[in-house]
Amino acid sequence: MSSSFWNVTQELAKASLWTLGLFFITLLVAIPLGFGFCSISRCRFKPVRAVMRVLIWIIRGTPLMLQIILFVYAPGLVFGIVVSNRFIWVALAFVINYAAYFSEIYRGGMESIPLGQYEACKVLGMTKSQTFFKVVLPQVVKRIVPPMGNEVITLVKDTSLANVVGITEIIITANNIINSTGAIWPIFYTGVFYLIFSGLLSLLLRHVEKKLDFYR
Repeated sequence: MSSSFWNVTQELAKASLWTLGLFFITLLVAIPLGFGFCSISRCRFKPVRAVMRVLIWIIRGTPLMLQIILFVYAPGLVFGIVVSNRFIWVALAFVINYAAYFSEIYRGGMESIPLGQYEACKVLGMTKSQTFFKVVLPQVVKRIVPPMGNEVITLVKDTSLANVVGITEIIITANNIINSTGAIWPIFYTGVFYLIFSGLLSLLLRHVEKKLDFYR
């Protein structure tokens, strides 16, 4: 494999497709799933609420790398299931991990709304759905955008953990180039890809925050 700048750029660009795929799959599934986790963790039935909160505590309290390893290898070791596509199981580990984090952000946003606003809506004759979508949700969205943005940026960098089970993402591709050519600079060059992606996301999130300034 050639260590020329153009060839390395091409190889890293190909590998970035796996990174982007993992990123977008995680976001698309974890955002709504996190809301489901949040709803269960706020359930009035205490046993269900307690189980959900313990699960969230376990997911948030253990390393994502460990969860990836468990999702990929545990089905075969425990249940005898042959994992033919590791990417799917890695994506599942990411989805559940980030859904747990998102659920706590949602819960914090919802619980930050004063009870007086719910009572005022009730006095005005608004239904629960009207109260949620017209009064509560806009304020919650405004409050959760910054912490959600931080998690999204973190997700960009966490995708590199997929290499622990052999997924061909950017870091492992750069490492393969180093092993075959002896050139060490490609591993530092991967930082450019992460910086560009994170920078674009930061600009997008900043734009979203400005759009929500009227709730200030």
